[in-house]
Amino acid sequence: EARDALRQQQSRPLLDEIRKEIEAARSAAPPGGALAKACNYTLTLWQKLTRFLEYPELELSNNLAENSMRPVAIGRRNWIHIGSPQAGPKIAAILSIVESCRRSKLPVREYLAAVLPGLADRPIQCLPDLTPAAWVAQHP
Repeated sequence: EARDALRQQQSRPLLDEIRKEIEAARSAAPPGGALAKACNYTLTLWQKLTRFLEYPELELSNNLAENSMRPVAIGRRNWIHIGSPQAGPKIAAILSIVESCRRSKLPVREYLAAVLPGLADRPIQCLPDLTPAAWVAQHP
């Protein structure tokens, strides 16, 4: 609630002003010019750019995601010969699960030992309940 109030109080007025400036720049720019295209592009994405005002749980930056993927980027060169082109997406999925466990402060081995047995026998509708965040919520 405090984050939402702060965003409404400080971010919304700034974004309203920025939008007015973009609209003014678009009106003053020659149609079809680079500035007009840039303004139109920004205004087309405006709802996505300002979504954080509607959902206070969203982070303002993706630094956490970027930092969590750094080991993957560093290891990419080391893993170039992991076996086959099909192995890459599988490794990426596993690393995503491991990083989600770390973010949820969940021991990776404990989580995998609890979730993997019988996974193939579960209906696909159950899968959202098996994410690390959901699993932590169900097993405090």
